[in-house]
Amino acid sequence: MPTRRVLITGLSTYWGGRLAQALEQDERVEAIIGVDNRDPTRELDRTEFVRVGTQHALLRRIVEAAEIDTVVDSRLVVDSVTTSPRKAHENNVIGTMNILAACSHSTVKRFVFKSSAHYYGTAQDDPAFFTEAMARPHPPQTAIEKDIVEAEASVRDFAEKNPQVATSIMRFANVLGPDVRTSHTTLFSLPLVPTILGFDPRYQFVHEDDVVAALHHTVGNDLPGIYNVAADGVLALTEVIDLLGRRWAPLLPPWATGAGAAALRRLGLRIPPEMLGQLRFGRGLDNRKLKATGFEYRYTTRETVIALAEHLRLHPIVRGVQEPYRYEREVEDFLRWSPHVRNPAYRSQPRLSSNELAELRRLHDAYGERVGAPEAGSPADQAEVLARAARVQEPGDDEAQPSGQQDVRAAGDDIAPAAAAGGGAPAAAAEQAPVERYDDLDPEDVVSLIHSLESADLLALRDHERSELARPRVLAAIDGELAQRESAHSG
Repeated sequence: MPTRRVLITGLSTYWGGRLAQALEQDERVEAIIGVDNRDPTRELDRTEFVRVGTQHALLRRIVEAAEIDTVVDSRLVVDSVTTSPRKAHENNVIGTMNILAACSHSTVKRFVFKSSAHYYGTAQDDPAFFTEAMARPHPPQTAIEKDIVEAEASVRDFAEKNPQVATSIMRFANVLGPDVRTSHTTLFSLPLVPTILGFDPRYQFVHEDDVVAALHHTVGNDLPGIYNVAADGVLALTEVIDLLGRRWAPLLPPWATGAGAAALRRLGLRIPPEMLGQLRFGRGLDNRKLKATGFEYRYTTRETVIALAEHLRLHPIVRGVQEPYRYEREVEDFLRWSPHVRNPAYRSQPRLSSNELAELRRLHDAYGERVGAPEAGSPADQAEVLARAARVQEPGDDEAQPSGQQDVRAAGDDIAPAAAAGGGAPAAAAEQAPVERYDDLDPEDVVSLIHSLESADLLALRDHERSELARPRVLAAIDGELAQRESAHSG
């Protein structure tokens, strides 16, 4: 497939983080940008994180600046236990509309929407297996189902108005796995699983690894349309419980089931309304359409349940062995962008292409001709100049992350401090006070003075910049100048 430049919304969610990790292993994916209003929850190597919500104006700027061609929306809340109805509606409906607005009239060619089989609902007269061509037979009965129906309506409307975008809606069945946490996982972890008296519904699951694989497969192919994602085979609920090594008991009455669930809630077990329908009638999905595109499931429904049973058996033994990942922004920035990091294990960013290197050299030469600065002497010096220029960030929002090779063209003006480091600056510049009306100076004006300052003044200037303005362009130029002086002194 052609190289992809992917934006993942909801990077801090379980699915956003898992998908980013999978795409990082795909050399055909050129760039991965993740956005969210919370820190990432999974360790990532070459995914760039930008702290932003679903404001469509800011997302549009990111999409256009990074020339994103593929957007994956992984934020959908499908479990009402995890948040309030108001927040779920804002995330599922309003957030989806904002993201779609950001993708309109832009460089986006593919849009992948992670949806849920809750779209179909559950009812007594449901078909044995829902196909993608079937409409929902009944109006939505729960708040989450209403949100999903509204969100999908917005996505389908976007697809109609933007036929040039390959828009994919992925409806996932109930997910099980060793790491993902859902209300079904909580229910099946109980030693005694409550069921509804007189009902033994059919259940169909999909393994968490197959969820990630299906999203990855859709990113790598143009698959417009709606796709069910569910493993082969169905099981009766009692079969599921037996495979898990649990016992079941019909504790919920067939009438006033909601009242019975409320009684269990007082005992600490919350069964969301959308799950009560499944505990009564179950649901099955026809998965042939996605398999026809070449996708292969690793797990059947039975194998998915058995894998969870193995995890539940071992979890009490291995629990607490591994320390959970915690995102530390300062450390991540240092490991990815500092010129002092030499260990290749931390340099997982893809190398600049020949075209990007040629563009950097052209800008470097143009700057030298403009200010009369001599060329960097050795090839190593020139390489350092280019590498430093590629790491400099274009000034923007306070929460923006360094943009690396994706902002190569925007970094042209920032080559000035690195290019001039090889030659001296005019002596008259040394007479200028480094902080006189400093806060009124543009970054270009500041970097033109950096090379004429003594190291002690540079250190003071860096402290002032960090505490007052914190402009990445200026800080990168100061750090680069100090690093070069230290290297020359030690040599």
